[in-house]
Amino acid sequence: MHEDITDVQTRAERAEGLKAWGWVSYLLHLIVAVGAVIPGAQPGAALLIIALVIDLVKKGDAEGTWQASHYAWRIRTVLWAGVLYVVTAPLWVLFLLPGWIAWCLISIWFLYRIVRGMVTMNQNRAIDV
Repeated sequence: MHEDITDVQTRAERAEGLKAWGWVSYLLHLIVAVGAVIPGAQPGAALLIIALVIDLVKKGDAEGTWQASHYAWRIRTVLWAGVLYVVTAPLWVLFLLPGWIAWCLISIWFLYRIVRGMVTMNQNRAIDV
């Protein structure tokens, strides 16, 4: 019986730790996402890299929990946004307006995904990946 209580406490502590790291990551992503949507408010790629490293390091710890989907969600969001920014970068060079439109659409999509993830995590639910 004593081991069962200890196991439950350990799992609960692990879950809270993973959730705390998830919040740190989501908040860093949110700062970057808001900065991407508001012209001139670019906080820099450093925050995004820090958040991505947190997610990559903690993803293994989250395996088998509902939080694993959030780590995968954030990693996938950053990777897709990066690919989309790189693919549309030539639009900036060739045509300013289409580049700006592409940047705005990608940034809004990025912000949507971060907010959606935060809302779902706040409900202690896995996110559909």
